[in-house]
Amino acid sequence: MKKKVPKPTDQYVGSRVRARRMTLGMSQEKLGDALGLTFQQVQKYEKGTNRIGASRLHHIAHILQVPIESLFEGAPGQKFAGDGPSLDYVSDFTSSTEGRALIKAFSHLNRDLRRRLVNLVEEIADRK
Repeated sequence: MKKKVPKPTDQYVGSRVRARRMTLGMSQEKLGDALGLTFQQVQKYEKGTNRIGASRLHHIAHILQVPIESLFEGAPGQKFAGDGPSLDYVSDFTSSTEGRALIKAFSHLNRDLRRRLVNLVEEIADRK
């Protein structure tokens, strides 16, 4: 029997749900409770193991306070006229332990300090 392999778009959307949930400081259990699901089901959605149906995705976006389309921004294979380069690196970063820790800490800073840190990192990366 062939093992079920998650589709890249399902994995990507799940990783975006996870990143947003973590940015809000929300646990899988809390999101699951709001959806009437177990935290294990939320885990499966976030890993892309299980697909998220349209009405459930709408509910998740509402709970996470984001427009649905933001969960698809930069998804693999989603190339539209005028789109820039792939944003796969964003998904990779937000899926890493370091990325999630940095996002959480960064979100607690005031706007001016965040801007100054971005400028500093851009200088260090020599991207200006």
